[in-house]
Amino acid sequence: MSSTEQLAERLREIATRLRDPDLPEEEAESLAREAAELVSKAGSEIESALREIAAREGP
Repeated sequence: MSSTEQLAERLREIATRLRDPDLPEEEAESLAREAAELVSKAGSEIESALREIAAREGP
């Protein structure tokens, strides 16, 4: 499993947990911060992969 796939899986887990109406507010805040960090990391990985593809394909 690639790093991006692992990030996506963790984001799905977080989304599932955040849908729990009994989730304590502090845990929800922590999960939301983690999700934001993961989305940022995934975005960076995707941009890097796109640059690599573009470099291989050339002008």
